[in-house]
Amino acid sequence: MSLRDRIEFAMITFVHDRMYGLFMKPHKLLIPAGLKKGQHVLEVGCGPGFFTLPAAEIVGKEGLIYANDINPFAIKKVEKKIDKASVKNVKTLLEDVTETSLEDNSIDLAFLFGFMHFLNKFLDKVLIEMHRILKDEGYISIQKWMISEEKLIKDITKDGLFELKEKTKRILVFKKISQTK
Repeated sequence: MSLRDRIEFAMITFVHDRMYGLFMKPHKLLIPAGLKKGQHVLEVGCGPGFFTLPAAEIVGKEGLIYANDINPFAIKKVEKKIDKASVKNVKTLLEDVTETSLEDNSIDLAFLFGFMHFLNKFLDKVLIEMHRILKDEGYISIQKWMISEEKLIKDITKDGLFELKEKTKRILVFKKISQTK
């Protein structure tokens, strides 16, 4: 990774680890996003792990969080947090979210928080992959952030893979539409 990538990740880590906690409580976003005890959940773009441990707490011992990121520094940071907290229900995935190693129909819910504006050029591929890995009753939860709600709903539902289930002030929840006939 380049020096620029390292500096950028250091800035993201500072914001997540130091600033977010001052005005954002992870449980107040994760609960409306649909996380529940016993679920298998994909955290897309975990970054330095601001939501990872709270998500693991919510799904409990019966559940599992897959913390995904393409940045090796992010995965290392999350792994340190997991080790320090002795958390056993988080697995890290250092891979592109458009081609995960997860099995078909294996995930109850995927959440994408804080970076949807970065996915615009890859969104179609991300949605195809999410549709593949989500169970038939699976959901995608997206934090509204730096993108218009109307555009986001249109972009997520345009190909008939997902439909809007519910929305709150900060979260949009989309249900997978089964393609079986």
